[in-house]
Amino acid sequence: MIETVRLSEADVILSACRDAVVELGLAMSISVTDPRGDLIAMCRTDGASWRTPDISRGKAVASACMGRPSGELSHRAGDAIFLPFTMIQGGNFIMGQGAVPLYRDGELVGAVGVSGGTPEQDEEVARAGARAAGLSGA
Repeated sequence: MIETVRLSEADVILSACRDAVVELGLAMSISVTDPRGDLIAMCRTDGASWRTPDISRGKAVASACMGRPSGELSHRAGDAIFLPFTMIQGGNFIMGQGAVPLYRDGELVGAVGVSGGTPEQDEEVARAGARAAGLSGA
């Protein structure tokens, strides 16, 4: 059986991310996926743009599929090899900063992606969630 982030862990991640969002005074969306990029949990804070849920999920999908922070992939976003990934995922494969993979005991179990702030703020919030759940964010 493939290990995946648990719903209870996703709840901890979302809660910690929401706390970080409030601290930053922003409105954001947060998505938690399994290692394949399938959505486990998502929230859109009050005032977040309509487009942020899809972007947060797309960043999480990219991070989960590649096992790396999505920002480390951004320089390859134009590579032809990644166009099929985007198509396979129905456009939900975004290689922009704001998501981190989630590892438990060295095994990839998912990713958390955030959208609504600057790329740096998005990643900061994602890392806060990963830390709170005790899942290293790579």
